[in-house]
Amino acid sequence: MKNISKEDYLSVIFKNLDEEGGIKPNIIASKLVVSNAAVTDMLKKLAKDGLVDYKPYKGIQLTAEGESYARNMVRRHRIWEVFLNEVVGMAWDKVHDEANRLEHSSSDDLINRMEEMLDYPEYDPHGDPIPSKSGRMPKLKKHRPLSDLNEGESGRVIRVNDFDQKFLVYISGIGVKLDEKITVKEKRSFDKSMEVIIKGKPWNISSKIAKNVFIEVK
Repeated sequence: MKNISKEDYLSVIFKNLDEEGGIKPNIIASKLVVSNAAVTDMLKKLAKDGLVDYKPYKGIQLTAEGESYARNMVRRHRIWEVFLNEVVGMAWDKVHDEANRLEHSSSDDLINRMEEMLDYPEYDPHGDPIPSKSGRMPKLKKHRPLSDLNEGESGRVIRVNDFDQKFLVYISGIGVKLDEKITVKEKRSFDKSMEVIIKGKPWNISSKIAKNVFIEVK
């Protein structure tokens, strides 16, 4: 059985809130790869601690205290990712799991000193914004999934989802990285797969991959 902490739950809720500021339990279960029953049990505990507003069969929202707590955990995680990538030299497909382990045992003072040493980074190695010490969240540039681009369109990668290490290894292998230009050569209607050009070389990618790579909109 997976040992998932309340911090993990709060981070997932914070990072996946919808436009109304809520999230459904099944989304949490999917992101953490746990059962719906496990999510329900944890949500009851978080609600008792005053960190979420939870009503069965309705969306979950963070309380003000819960949002502050979750934002701080996301900040710790993403600063560790930058440190591991830029200072330690770990590849972007390795830093997520390491940061997960380190974020829980780090003091706020250590995180603040790391942030200063890194010259106050605004985005992690996957392009996700890093909350500042005051809680300000840097604004992402306007972007859309690669899957939304049409044949002949191109753009530069601004963010990738870090949900799966194998996914990051794969896209690294075909040359996808932040600020890399991608051009859609062919888009197939029957399965939404694509042929794309990266550094002058053609690659076939699935719709799932294309949905998790985000392109800056000029």
